[in-house]
Parts: sequence; structure tokens; C-alpha cells
Amino acid sequence: MSEDTVCLLKECNAGCKSATNSMEQVQAFLKEGKLKDTIDHYNKEHIALGDKCHKLLNEADESEKDPHPMAKAFSWMSTEMKLMANDEETKISDIMVDGCKMGIKSLSKYLRQYQEASKESKNIAQELIDLEKKFMTELLAYL
Repeated sequence: MSEDTVCLLKECNAGCKSATNSMEQVQAFLKEGKLKDTIDHYNKEHIALGDKCHKLLNEADESEKDPHPMAKAFSWMSTEMKLMANDEETKISDIMVDGCKMGIKSLSKYLRQYQEASKESKNIAQELIDLEKKFMTELLAYL
């Protein structure tokens, strides 16, 4: 497995972890309903893609990449603060849309940066970008 392939898979895996961490965090603030169901659905989709990355990295005897601890802590604290003040579906959707935009931007950058990555890893990155776009589009209905 080329270095670019490993790096791209690690970034995709870390992105999936960041997304699922955020989705699981906001779940505590959600009541039953369509938004909760939407977030549950996309959380499962991100977990499945993360598992795919994890499997490929394991097969190559490579370790996963976790989100940076400081970024994870900052994200958690800022989300908690925003939701303690206002846990309406609009605010939750707004936070999730911002996360989708960050994911799309980061993954697009990594696709350009790791041009020598395997076709399979590029397809996974593009699948994750497409998933983020679709999730964001659905979330816009709650703003």
C-alpha cells in the first residue's frame, strides 16, 4: 500500500470518527423526531465508512488516525456551550452543517494532496464527501 493511500485512508478514518463523535454528542440534546432519525442514519453511514477504512488499514498493518485531542476537546466544549444555551433543532442543524462543510473541505484537500493514493482509497474519500453533501442538504431543511 502506497504512502499516499495510507495517509488518505487515515484522514478518511479520522474524519468519520470526528463526525460520529459530533453526532453522538448532539444526540443527548435531541428529542424523538425526524432530525434525530436523520442524524442516527448518517451516524451509521459514517461508522460503516470508518469501518471500511479501518479494515483496509489493518490489512496493510497500518494504524488508524484519531482526531487530534485538542481539536476534539475544543469541538466538544464549543458544541456543549452552544447547546446548553439553545438546544433547538435549528442550532443542532447549524452545528452539524458546519461540520459537514469542514469535512467536505478537508477531504477535498486531501484528495488533491494524496494524488498517488489508490483508486479504492480515492473512491472512499469521494464517497465520504458525497455522504457529507447529502447529509448537509438534509440538514438545511431544519435551519
